[in-house]
Amino acid sequence: MTDLNGKTILVTGASSGIGRHFATILSARGATVIGAARRVEALETLASEAAGPGSIIPVAMDVTSTTSIEQAIDGAEAKAGPIDILVNNAGIAHSARAVDIDEADFDRVFDTNVKGALFVARAVGKRMIERQAAGRIVNVASVAGMTVMPQLTVYGMSKAAVIFMTKCLAREWGRHDINVTALCPGYLATELNADYRASEAGQKMMASLPRRRPGEVGDLDAALMLLIGGEESRLLNGTILTADDGFHLG
Repeated sequence: MTDLNGKTILVTGASSGIGRHFATILSARGATVIGAARRVEALETLASEAAGPGSIIPVAMDVTSTTSIEQAIDGAEAKAGPIDILVNNAGIAHSARAVDIDEADFDRVFDTNVKGALFVARAVGKRMIERQAAGRIVNVASVAGMTVMPQLTVYGMSKAAVIFMTKCLAREWGRHDINVTALCPGYLATELNADYRASEAGQKMMASLPRRRPGEVGDLDAALMLLIGGEESRLLNGTILTADDGFHLG
């Protein structure tokens, strides 16, 4: 497995779901993890439960605010040192038929999933470039940004934007030895989609999965480690890696 001792890793959306799991496994492998989210109490609980050679430092961050992003990263680097790896994970879901989508829901999803992802990546990438330091940025997207999933129009649009953003940043920042990739999970059982899984549409979705059941967040571990790897992964730039059990194949 990738040796993360001495690495400082920022994980956004670390208070629950995929982000919480990633923060846990990365610290267990020796990294100093900056766990960022709006729910600081949940982050503090996560930090207290961390086991292994690494640690988790809770940092309040609202990814919909560029001011909050900049202040959080400045404070985090003052505590933990320069960020080597960003796991750009913060995101929210939205489920509705297209005819029922309202403007407030659209803005809420795009402010978090698209604007938030871009400006967190920009803040970290800019600091890496100024330091002339190599780095890894993994944007957590979704197969919903690659294939049609029922009642996930806005969510899918937002994740398609993250995938395209990944390609643009990879092309621009590769010359600075910053690899930018996207991890596209399939249908996973998380807190974020619990209500959807319980709905009629969610039940139909699970019936369409290759194994007729959702994956678990731990199924993403190997894919994440591959994308944040060192020299052995240096050509993985602009890579869009699906971890969906073949769901996107149709």
